[in-house]
Amino acid sequence: MWKSLGALLQQAVEPREPPQDLLQSFVKHWRGVTQYYIEKTDESRNARDTDIPWLLRQLTDILVYEEQELKTGTDVENGGTTEAGDHTGPCMEYLLQHKILETLCTLAKAEYPPGMRQQVLLFYTRLLSKVQRPLLHYLSVHRPVQKLIAMTGDTGVTAQKEELQFLVSVCKKVEEDPSLIIHILEGETVSKSKREEEVASTSSNQKPKYNLFKALLRLCTCQSQQGKIAVKAKEILLGVLRAAQEEGPVNLIAQSNLSKCVAEHLCDLHASIPLNTPPYDISAQDNTSWRTEIGANEADSSTDDPAAVQRFLCWVEYCDCLVQESHKVIGGEIARSLTDDYLLGLLQPELLQVSELSIQRSTAILTAVLQRFTASPLLHQILTFILGEERNSESRDRKNPSLRAQLIQRCNHLSDEISLASLRLFEVLLQVPVDLVLQSLVTRNLESRGYLSRAQEETRGPESDAWEGTEELEEDPYFTDGFPDTGFRLTERKPAKGTEPLGREQSVRSFLSLVPEEMKSSGSGFESYLQDALVQFQEIRKMVSHWEWTASGRSAGKSCHSEMFYEGHFLEVLFDRLGGILDQPYEMNLLVTSLLARLALFPHPHLQEYILDPFLNLAPGARSLFSVLVRVVGDLAQRALRVSNFQETLCLVRRQLLGDSSNERLAHVTLCQGVVVLEEFCKELAAAACVTHHPLGQ
Repeated sequence: MWKSLGALLQQAVEPREPPQDLLQSFVKHWRGVTQYYIEKTDESRNARDTDIPWLLRQLTDILVYEEQELKTGTDVENGGTTEAGDHTGPCMEYLLQHKILETLCTLAKAEYPPGMRQQVLLFYTRLLSKVQRPLLHYLSVHRPVQKLIAMTGDTGVTAQKEELQFLVSVCKKVEEDPSLIIHILEGETVSKSKREEEVASTSSNQKPKYNLFKALLRLCTCQSQQGKIAVKAKEILLGVLRAAQEEGPVNLIAQSNLSKCVAEHLCDLHASIPLNTPPYDISAQDNTSWRTEIGANEADSSTDDPAAVQRFLCWVEYCDCLVQESHKVIGGEIARSLTDDYLLGLLQPELLQVSELSIQRSTAILTAVLQRFTASPLLHQILTFILGEERNSESRDRKNPSLRAQLIQRCNHLSDEISLASLRLFEVLLQVPVDLVLQSLVTRNLESRGYLSRAQEETRGPESDAWEGTEELEEDPYFTDGFPDTGFRLTERKPAKGTEPLGREQSVRSFLSLVPEEMKSSGSGFESYLQDALVQFQEIRKMVSHWEWTASGRSAGKSCHSEMFYEGHFLEVLFDRLGGILDQPYEMNLLVTSLLARLALFPHPHLQEYILDPFLNLAPGARSLFSVLVRVVGDLAQRALRVSNFQETLCLVRRQLLGDSSNERLAHVTLCQGVVVLEEFCKELAAAACVTHHPLGQ
């Protein structure tokens, strides 16, 4: 109480400047600014070395003081406080009526004296950030603000820091009241005749050019010494878009040139990536963030491939963030511009070129972009771009010129580098949590179950399938080593009617015993594969839980045998690659088997039947994963006989792959590496068959 009383008495005895004296002081300081130009002082003298910065600072201090006095004016005689309401003080009235802001804007444009634009920007920043009263709806305020925004980025003027501070102050006001954006989004002023001439010469769908987004995006892409300016500019642009949720501001932003500018900068960054950049250096970068500060020294290095790639990928992530956090109308416009200008306009022509370097780089870039497009509109656009819109079952027609067909065929390209880059693309595709991917690549060709022979469908039930398949395997000399001791016990139970538990157990046994014992490089079990498969299967099952797959397969009708079964372009290429596993590079084999192993874990009834059931009675001309593996093992058996000390060499190669032996030169390395991958792949398939059918996988 005594403290409050003391403060009140102190305020009572303090001399207070009358409002008229405050206005006189304001006018005096403003005339001090104009007097500088009347006196015509040294033109080479920088503005910061004059009295102008101090005078402008006094102007803002007076305006802030006046606002505080009006907000809570103290009546000394009555000892109370009266609210001043929304009244504008005399100093603010003078500022608005005498077009002081317009005059300062003119001085900033003239850049006289040198450095004057920086001082004007600082004045506007202090005015907008310190004065609490809404100002941007006044014509005498938002008109010069628009002009000042249009000046940002002029060549020959270095004021990035001040420009950013000014734009931050403007955008903060817009975030607080998004309706103000209509007063800020204003294009350059042109005469009526010139405007009519431009409208007549441009297309009707051309976006209006608004300077606010142009200025922000220029700062977003600047390469300052510390990189902080670009990051801050991205944040304030994102804040404006996040705040704009009402129909008026949303439509205004959607109709602006924002989406066009965003896409154009992505194209520029794409073009800055050197053509000879290794594909893996592009697709393997996973530690990027649009909030990363890239300094000027790093960014200006023309020979620094990682820096160019990082700038590109950071902008890709920022585009995704813009779409993710904007209103759906704004996000949709950005997604469409990125599709039209970047995916279709730039990336697709490069993907369809014949230059190997161009194909490798563009495929790796597509892979990296796919990894970072998570916003629903962008993800839908890029998946449609890659996979097309065809949803019917495929035919063997090889005259399809679509991008999808080209990308799939390149998985089996003559160039190993192109094949590896293409396989990595599809490895990422199969991790996308959208059912369109699997449906387009695989399942649409399996829905009719045309891979089954009509005899099997008509004469054999599920239980007989399992037992007859087992008998056939027992007669095969490659399946004489029995079921290994894996340490994982399958549940023994009598088969219920309409189920196939024994056949499923035999599936595991069949894959584990597919490679003959004398051709194996390791006698270890597959417990680790089983645990990995279980974890992956649970993740995939969670991902596909809302994909509305039926729990059981559909019976094959007579119509499915009207024409020869075709597994589809994607599986055809993978099966062809798998068939050459004994002659291909190790990394290639790892990617091919990894793709097939992931497909085996998808809980789609037709896919699991086609991939994991070794006992299928296939239709004429049809092949399955197991039938391809049988042919590979048959080829291996013949080739192993022609290699002396085959198993010893095989064990040495495995040890080399594990890094447990010296890097000595060995014969038949490719063959032995293929056998190692084949052996591991069979364990992966056995584990997949186990977890997808065993109660642990339910």
